[in-house]
Amino acid sequence: MDQIFAPWRIEWVERDDKNPDVDCVFCAFPDRDDDREHLVVARSDRTFVMLNNYPYNPGHVMVIPRVHTGDYADLPEDVLVDHARLKQRTFDAVEAALGADGFNAGLNLGTGAGGSIDDHLHTHVVPRWEGDTNFMPVLSDTKVLVEALEDTYDRLRAAFAEQEGVSVPAEGAVRIE
Repeated sequence: MDQIFAPWRIEWVERDDKNPDVDCVFCAFPDRDDDREHLVVARSDRTFVMLNNYPYNPGHVMVIPRVHTGDYADLPEDVLVDHARLKQRTFDAVEAALGADGFNAGLNLGTGAGGSIDDHLHTHVVPRWEGDTNFMPVLSDTKVLVEALEDTYDRLRAAFAEQEGVSVPAEGAVRIE
């Protein structure tokens, strides 16, 4: 197995709150006080955006409805619309913050889809750049992340803050109106 030294990850590994009593982290995270610690970068009434702890690329986020369900058909219409609108704003923010040339976006639905959390649906938004698949993953089965999550959080929060119809608290997630 290839290993890459990532010293910034030790804070996450050694954190006090490892969620032993939480049934679903996607239900718990948006109600906690420290958005930055839990990587929640933006929120609307029914949906929120958080950075992926194990990103495929810098800026890999998840757009997550607050409704706890793994079945897309179970989303109420108001949540479905809010989720879609926040995805649009997420594409805009990631493009503004990171200059992405394109995106991969999708849902892992059901246990056979390979997602690690299958009982609370979420849309992955992965920024892509022309030529971002280089020799490392192709020849050596190794992915190199070029930016720490904390730095990506700051860049995305600033990009969401520049959008119209948002409120920006001194700390924490940008509030999408």
